[in-house]
Amino acid sequence: MDDETVELIERRRIAQEEEKRKWGDAWKDTGRIFTEENGSLLDPGRISDLFDRLVAEADLPPIRLHDLRHGAATLMIAAGVDIKVVSETLGHSDSRITRDIYQSVLDDLAHAAAAAVVKLVPRAPRAIRVAIERHATQPAPAINVAPGCTCTCSCGAAEREALTA
Repeated sequence: MDDETVELIERRRIAQEEEKRKWGDAWKDTGRIFTEENGSLLDPGRISDLFDRLVAEADLPPIRLHDLRHGAATLMIAAGVDIKVVSETLGHSDSRITRDIYQSVLDDLAHAAAAAVVKLVPRAPRAIRVAIERHATQPAPAINVAPGCTCTCSCGAAEREALTA
């Protein structure tokens, strides 16, 4: 975890110690950090309802609490986090499950990586490429053709005696 998250969890743990002291023997020790005031487990339905209200109050587009899980996984993959770490974070039993679910993200990242590499390769300006292409399509004139020579290259036959068959 990053330092800020660790600090926030530590503050929550300290606040929870205070709650535990207030509740005394009625405290339910679940071993969890995020609990009800008395230490009991949070009700998932209540958390989802609270999340929905917060989203509506903030005038955000509709999103489910569970969608944050997918968003977090997508951000981890986009940040270059190893797929095994993403898989373990999500609690998947096998990283293949994570790959199967997020394959389109991985494909997009592969495409983006290829595009980034292409940007690093210097390219000739368009005018130079056009001139090279035009030159390549024109037939080359014969160079140094000697009498009796059948080649049309720069073989040096003009400086030597005529070739005989």
